[in-house]
Amino acid sequence: MKKLLQRIKHWLSLLSFKTGVIVLSLCIPFYILSFVQMALPISAAAKSVLWVVLFGLAKTFQYGGLTILGAEGVKRVKRFFKRERNSPKTNS
Repeated sequence: MKKLLQRIKHWLSLLSFKTGVIVLSLCIPFYILSFVQMALPISAAAKSVLWVVLFGLAKTFQYGGLTILGAEGVKRVKRFFKRERNSPKTNS
């Protein structure tokens, strides 16, 4: 089992930075859906199953995206958001 997980991690690390950002951003809608579905008029058992599935998908996309990006990719994304926040605002 450990060997299989290492092979999957290695395969994910071969994917591009752009793919990692896309996969990581896919966790956002699944987090939203996992909590919004609680407002649906369905049974508690169905809500529980939906929550487990949607929250599990959100976590899978989150950890998959982080694995694809790696430590350097995460630093690159953080630098991008810092630059966006610190850039001067122009009124055009």
